[in-house]
Amino acid sequence: MRVVTAVLSLCLSFSVLAKPIAESADEVSPLLNGQHIPKVDVVTIDNQQISLSQFLDNKKTILFFYRGGWCPFCNTQMGQLKQIEGQLKTMGYQLVGISTDTPEDLQKSIDKMTLPYQLLSDYNSQVSQAFGLAFFSSQKVTERYLAKLKLTNPLQKNSAGDERLVLPVPAVYLIDEKGLVQFSYVNPNFKVRLDETVLLAAAKAAM
Repeated sequence: MRVVTAVLSLCLSFSVLAKPIAESADEVSPLLNGQHIPKVDVVTIDNQQISLSQFLDNKKTILFFYRGGWCPFCNTQMGQLKQIEGQLKTMGYQLVGISTDTPEDLQKSIDKMTLPYQLLSDYNSQVSQAFGLAFFSSQKVTERYLAKLKLTNPLQKNSAGDERLVLPVPAVYLIDEKGLVQFSYVNPNFKVRLDETVLLAAAKAAM
């Protein structure tokens, strides 16, 4: 019985970490409040691979997922977060963004927008998948983004065996020093982002 229980526990742990890529943005199963961040590696702007927990370094963190610097809604959000970064820092939070951009493109966003916070690369969508945010874009979106935006991110096969571009549903996570999610906002509609005043209120409430 102990062996069966141990094996079952191992399988359950693996299933939590290995979340499947959703077939659409409306079908994602994101990490929830009260859960710990997954064990997954991230890539820094210096192209260094490091575990997410090690990167966060036991600091209170506002981690937000966005599609890329090519997305106008993402750039608007990044600018709004820039305006409140000082207030978040005063409350003890570090602000970190993560997207499918390459480290080189992350640097372009930082330079262009003079961002005071750090950005991470999730070029292969492994982090967004671990958080349950990754989904397959439609054929139309995949073709349009590859042609118009010249995206080079690797395509992955969906359940039908068709190659699609994988994107994250935009999300914001408030994570405490122990890696526990205290607040989260996930919206399949990429045009709607969390209002910065709501984020400030959530950050203050979690202090």
